[in-house]
Amino acid sequence: MKAFAASEWDRAGRTLRTARQIVETDADSAASCAYYAAFHAASAMFALRGQAFRKHPAIRAALHRDLVRPGLPATHAGEDYDFLAALRHTGDDGGEQRVSPADAREAVEKAGAFISAVAAACLELKAAGGS
Repeated sequence: MKAFAASEWDRAGRTLRTARQIVETDADSAASCAYYAAFHAASAMFALRGQAFRKHPAIRAALHRDLVRPGLPATHAGEDYDFLAALRHTGDDGGEQRVSPADAREAVEKAGAFISAVAAACLELKAAGGS
């Protein structure tokens, strides 16, 4: 699981960098990348806890059930994740609906904050004797 967690953490960082690079030129794709950056960060954290999920709704449910309610990472992280997921849906599957440049910029900011919260949670897990 540690190798998988490291791989997911790397993907989170690369995907967030991509979102930042394209946010002004392709809002739909930037929003999608922002979501996937958060998704990969959450996947890395769960892997460190010995958990793996195959479906996006499962990781969202686990995030809210296991991490948001107890305050790990932070309560707003669940709201940020939900915002990112909704924008990803608009950007990827929205038909004629598009992500606005302002929403894409907000998504990139929220993804960065989410990843920071996950990094803090991983440090807390490690300090508490986790992987």
